[in-house]
Amino acid sequence: MFTQFKNIDTAFSHIKRFSIFLILACLLLSGFAIYKSFELVNRMQSKVYILANGKAMEAFSTTRKDNLPVELRDHIKTFHHYFFTLDPDDKVIQKHVALALNLADESAKKANDNLKERGYYNNIISANISQEIQMDSISLDINQYPFYFKCFATQRLVRSSSTAFRKLVTQGFVRNVSRSDNNPHGFLIQRWETLENMDQTLKP
Repeated sequence: MFTQFKNIDTAFSHIKRFSIFLILACLLLSGFAIYKSFELVNRMQSKVYILANGKAMEAFSTTRKDNLPVELRDHIKTFHHYFFTLDPDDKVIQKHVALALNLADESAKKANDNLKERGYYNNIISANISQEIQMDSISLDINQYPFYFKCFATQRLVRSSSTAFRKLVTQGFVRNVSRSDNNPHGFLIQRWETLENMDQTLKP
């Protein structure tokens, strides 16, 4: 009889240990499932989708440091495009110069004032010259701040009778400012100067 009680006690002990193990396993499994669920929710919330042409496209966020050279080059390129892309129309010239001056400090304004005083814009209008610029390369030094740049470009001056090409080399520094509609990259070019601007070839 005592042997029977001993067997019952042993069986109860086994069942108790099994039940404890089963409960712990369920708790661990539930905890793991809850953790993965929160992780999945956080990952989904961190994703941004952009709707373009009726299609949802996932956008990935990065720090500004990752895209710094790309943003700097685009800012410099945009400034030079507006400053040097001109047509024989006073309103077009004013519009482009105003857009360029939003991206630079008083050094660009001084350069613009010098061109006005020399009658450069009046000459473009009177001679019906269209001026375009092609960026060849932009060298950057992002190891110093403000960031130094040197820009190499080719100007194309189209007249009714000929097309002239000029080699353009400029340099300056870029510092951080607040982003705005007029300055989407949040940079400002300062101490900007033209190092070289000379004729290359002339094509009839």
